[in-house]
Amino acid sequence: MSDVIHVPGGRHVVGSLDASDADAVVVACPPHPQHGGSRSDPRLRAVGDALGPDVACLRIDYGPWDEGHGERVDAENALAWAADSYDAVGLFGYSFGAAVALWAAAEFRDDNPDSLRACSVLAPPAGLSADRETVDAVGNIGCPLQVVYGERDETVAWEPVVERARERGGTVESVTAGHQFAGERDAVADLVASFLRAHLVSKR
Repeated sequence: MSDVIHVPGGRHVVGSLDASDADAVVVACPPHPQHGGSRSDPRLRAVGDALGPDVACLRIDYGPWDEGHGERVDAENALAWAADSYDAVGLFGYSFGAAVALWAAAEFRDDNPDSLRACSVLAPPAGLSADRETVDAVGNIGCPLQVVYGERDETVAWEPVVERARERGGTVESVTAGHQFAGERDAVADLVASFLRAHLVSKR
């Protein structure tokens, strides 16, 4: 059972919070809302299942479509709520949500500089919006970073983000799969959850 969370910030962001009694939480950003992306995305749900019960997962829906700009703000507002509510916070995003997560991680500022402890992204595209290349965010992320991509993914241009993540010493994982990660969702979720849990549970 998930709790419904209304994220402060004025953009009517709603989230489903799994394993709410945990001391740590991961904010999960869904794929493109204009292509059916939502907090019910199966990859987000799989990560939430893999994290529990010792790490909560806040799977959000974005507010009204805003060309990537408002969606980034939505993620930052969710991170602020998480930092106020939990001892340790992580961030995850898939596809468009990966770009949102990377920019949110790069620009998130909180009274506690160590509140965001890890960021993991799956199938990151090359751009968030017309004026924001995803790769530009990677070098400004201060927490440990994991990038997971499908070797057969021809939907997004993940290569620049993977290359930049390797350059900055991030953890890069490849899976023999396409963009949907059909047949590999549980394995991918375990990769992501293991990385995030290592930084959220053992160091809190």
